[in-house]
Order: sequence, then structure tokens, then C-alpha cells
Amino acid sequence: MTVFGIEDESPRPVAPPQAGGRPTFSFELYPPRNEAAAEALHRSLAQLVAASPEFISVTYGANGSSRGVSLDVLRHLLHSTAVQPMAHLTCVGSSYAEASQLIREFLDAGVTSFLALRGDPPAGAREGDAFLGDLGSAGELVQLIHRVQAEREPFVQLPVPGFPGARRIAGGQKVTIAVAAFPNGHPRSRSIEQDLDTLLAKEAAGADLAISQLFFEADDFLGFVDRARTAGVTMRILPGVMPVLSVAQLHRIVELSGETLPVQLLHDLESADDPAAVGIAHATRLADRLLAGGASGIHLYTFNRHEAPLAVLGAVGLLDSARTPA
Repeated sequence: MTVFGIEDESPRPVAPPQAGGRPTFSFELYPPRNEAAAEALHRSLAQLVAASPEFISVTYGANGSSRGVSLDVLRHLLHSTAVQPMAHLTCVGSSYAEASQLIREFLDAGVTSFLALRGDPPAGAREGDAFLGDLGSAGELVQLIHRVQAEREPFVQLPVPGFPGARRIAGGQKVTIAVAAFPNGHPRSRSIEQDLDTLLAKEAAGADLAISQLFFEADDFLGFVDRARTAGVTMRILPGVMPVLSVAQLHRIVELSGETLPVQLLHDLESADDPAAVGIAHATRLADRLLAGGASGIHLYTFNRHEAPLAVLGAVGLLDSARTPA
């Protein structure tokens, strides 16, 4: 399935995530499953890109099942927009050779920003089973991404100011790697201490940024960040926020994430004439509290729609008035 046509094949440098200054915002998309979904994504993507996010991340299915479509979307972002694309990578079930080949495929396409995830085990699998493959953690995947890029581009030649034609050797282009954080604990974690140790290990492996899984109360995230800082984590930690637009969507999110069902939000959605407005208002209050509590930005899970994420950003003042939807 062809998702987007690509005209410019020359890669551009990708800057690392911003730090300090005005809070940033970013989006997550998933690859479309059919032509109708691709057309809908194309329309929403144009609106999301116009908002000038810090980056847009693109997921792919279990075992790379939608890798080609994901790569189409990433190439479109890279070559047809000014937005930094971020590729999701998982390592469950992969050998070192398979994971290295996948990483190189993305790097060869010009993508140098990644979200490194261990990935979910198959249904019924137990920790320690063979499904893990050669890479047992997201931290090992972070190290492998850095290693593949260092082998692929060990150095570059840069001009020497004042000496025409002269060149100096410098290290090759670095990759930017984000990892997941779990404010209310990973579903398979034994304790918050284990979660913090895992996050520290990811940073030690070379991660630059952490993006949180979903939560419904600002204090869940802000308290987690305080504990992470006390434990020694220094990289940025972005909160992941999703405007929940229906009762069915809320139940699905809770099922997938393992989060506790937010009873008040459920009640508000069930009793509302316009559940989408309730979900946007909840996400807006959440984002407001996160920013007031010191979050350096907001990462929005979009479900491939632009209306609700842009409405939230407009309501909290992160969009210019010209880009704020009615």
C-alpha cells in the first residue's frame, strides 16, 4: 500500500529534543491499515505538521507487521515536512542480526530519532520465555542502535574555518533515542524501585528522552518524576496524554495499559451529550496541571486524528492563535 509519495530523497540533519524555554509538544501516530485510513491520516497529518511539533513518532505493529507503511510515513515527514520523525522500534523476538538490519534500514532512510521499546510478549508467554530473542530489554536495544549508527557512520569530515579546502575529522552523526517511562508502574514490574532502576539503566545505555505511558491524574506523573530525579535520572521525561473521546475508547485504553479505570471520567463520559468535549476538557485540565508542575512539554497520543489534540494544545496556550481550532 502506498501511503505518501516522496519527492525529495536527501536526508536532513535531525536536532535532539529541545530543553528549557517554552514547553514543547509532540504527537504519536500509527500506520494506516488501508487506503481509506491512509487518506484520513494524510488530512490529519497536514494539520498536525502545520502546528510545528517538536517531533512526530510513528508506531508499527507487532513483530514489525506494518514496518513498510510506518517507513512510508516517516519518509514523508523527513522529506516533505520540517518536523523531526521518530521511529518506534521493539526488540521482542528479534535476533541481534534481525534488529541490526531493521535499525540500519531506518538509518539508511534518513531517520535518526527512535523510540526504543522492549515490546509486549505474545499472549500467554511468561517472563524468561524464548519470545524475548537476543535482546532482553529496551536498554540493550538503545545500545544496539548507537552501535549500528557508530559502525555505519564512524566519522565525518568538516571544513576548517579560514583554511579553504582543509578538512578535519569529527565523530559521525549521533542518534536521538527515547524510551518509555511508567508513572504507575510497568504491568510486569515488581515495585516502583524496579521501574526506576530500569529507567536509570536505559539512560546509562544512551537514552536521551523518556516518554510516559498513559495516566489520568497529574500527580501520578509529577510524583514519578520527583522519584526519578531523586534516584538519579537526569534526562527529560515527557508526559503522554490522550484525549479520551468515548466510553468505548476509555475501556480499550484501560485494557491495553493496565491502568486503573478512572471512575469520575467514566461517569462524565457516560452522562455527557458530547463525550468528546468531556474528553478534551479532561485532557486540557491534565495538561494544564502538568505544565504548571514543571513538565517540559506534552506528548499527545492522537489516534491519527488532529481535532482533539490541537484543541487541547490551543486551550493550554501552546498553539499560536492562528493555529488554534474552533
